[in-house]
Amino acid sequence: MPELTLEDHSRIKKIVCGVLEVDPDALTDTDGFEDHGIDSVKAIEIITILEDELDITIDLAELERITNLERVYEIVATAR
Repeated sequence: MPELTLEDHSRIKKIVCGVLEVDPDALTDTDGFEDHGIDSVKAIEIITILEDELDITIDLAELERITNLERVYEIVATAR
């Protein structure tokens, strides 16, 4: 699995925080998204934006794994 750079992490976090409408400083890599109002629509929006912005394809089966930033980083690294 390819390693993500700090720039990748920052970009992904910005995307996720934008969708969840959360201040990036208020979200750690392990904070659960359920505490920030994630639902399936927002999870799909995160996947769609990540695919567009990072030119990757993410299997929709990964939807249930979108629970925190750590998992999103893993999903993106695997998709590369």
